Amino acid sequence: MTGITAFGAYIPPTRLSLSALGGGRPKEGPEKAVAAFDEDSITMGMAAAADCLRGGDRAAVDAIYFASTTSPYAEKQAAGIVAKALGLRRDVVTTDFAGSLRAGTNALRAANDAVKAGSVKSVLVVMADCRLAAPRSPAERNLGDAAAAFLIGSDGVIARLGASSAVNEEMFDIWRGEDDQFLKEWEGRFVVDHGYKAAVVEATGALFAKADKKPADFAKVAAYAIDARSHGAAMKKLGFNPEQVQSPLFGKVGNTGAAAVGLQLAAALESAKSGESLLVISYGNGADSLVIDVTGDTAKAARRGVSGHLVRRRAVKSYDAYLASRNFHVGGSDAKGGAGLAATVQYRFRDNDIGFQGHKCQGCGTVHFPKQRVCYNCFKKDNFEMVSLNDQRGTVKSYTFDSFFPTPEKPMVVCMTEVLGARIYVQVADILPDEVKLEMPVEYIFRRIHQAGGRPNYYWKCTPLRDADGAILAA
Repeated sequence: MTGITAFGAYIPPTRLSLSALGGGRPKEGPEKAVAAFDEDSITMGMAAAADCLRGGDRAAVDAIYFASTTSPYAEKQAAGIVAKALGLRRDVVTTDFAGSLRAGTNALRAANDAVKAGSVKSVLVVMADCRLAAPRSPAERNLGDAAAAFLIGSDGVIARLGASSAVNEEMFDIWRGEDDQFLKEWEGRFVVDHGYKAAVVEATGALFAKADKKPADFAKVAAYAIDARSHGAAMKKLGFNPEQVQSPLFGKVGNTGAAAVGLQLAAALESAKSGESLLVISYGNGADSLVIDVTGDTAKAARRGVSGHLVRRRAVKSYDAYLASRNFHVGGSDAKGGAGLAATVQYRFRDNDIGFQGHKCQGCGTVHFPKQRVCYNCFKKDNFEMVSLNDQRGTVKSYTFDSFFPTPEKPMVVCMTEVLGARIYVQVADILPDEVKLEMPVEYIFRRIHQAGGRPNYYWKCTPLRDADGAILAA
């Protein structure tokens, strides 16, 4: 049997109040999750993947499929960057799925087929999106940013991928051209009636007939949603009760594009029971419908997940602050200016910068970062083994506030951390200056460090460990 063996999710803690859109005053109530100034689809996907693999054997992953409509690169694999950051094997198969909101379910089905065919034993599927609507446009209200990840294999399956159906529909509803920064869309009623609702109903109806299923057979349905109203209308037309419908997270996260159904599926799996059936419906120039049969204890496979990330939140101060984080602020500095890092230098230090690999002296056990040839403790030369630091936890040993660093969130908090005995100087993300403390426990996260040279450059930062309620753990 093949299917899902583990799952994870990531929702940016940064939340923008819907009342602040267009310059209004932020207040308690509906909001959406927005990527921070140093986040994009790759960093969010990396976070979800790390959540999925937490406590697992990363060396057992044979392939990674990355699904997104907003990869920072038009010609460069995002899956390859995530694989390197995760410390996966060098011979891992890396594949990008793009160009469609159905990229997530396409990748999920392809991964299941690959494992079933025997070409690989374990595939990590990562779904992430960071779509942009024009500032102050109606669509801006609905879009959110997030990521989800699933490990597909044949050992320890907790949810089996069952019958599926698909419908292709060629039309212009919502799209983005090669040179477009923002989404474009046709008239709303046309998009919903002739695009979304028609395709979702047709694909799901075909699945019911194919699998001899009816709405009452499903405990939860995770369905893509353009907006809350059209989502509710489509679910009602298909015959689902409100209790069966997994929340599309409007008012909390928003429409997360290619990650939307994956995020809902992860949320549904967190509370699913063995023997239940779930229905996944994705949309994008047609629709996919897929049956998920729960076969094991999903609680054992749960990580931080959707519920854990929903409680981790910090409000954006204003709409202007949000625009600045997206580099939309008029008169702001050019984030992509400058010559950028030389490709040769980036290649030379890729194990340090992307893989976050430390080096352990085989003579005395001292861990070094970055890579050294001579151990500063026992002075033995070229006697090291690599050790991964990206899944380790550290502590803050000293810190300072940098008000000159070019960031939309000043001051930048930077600190010296200690992990496995090694001292590493990093920036601190998702924290206010008055929250940082000496000996504060931290975990390391993959973020975009700058965009000089017109391309994103990635490195590691740290962020404080938090409890189940989102509070920072005491030192």
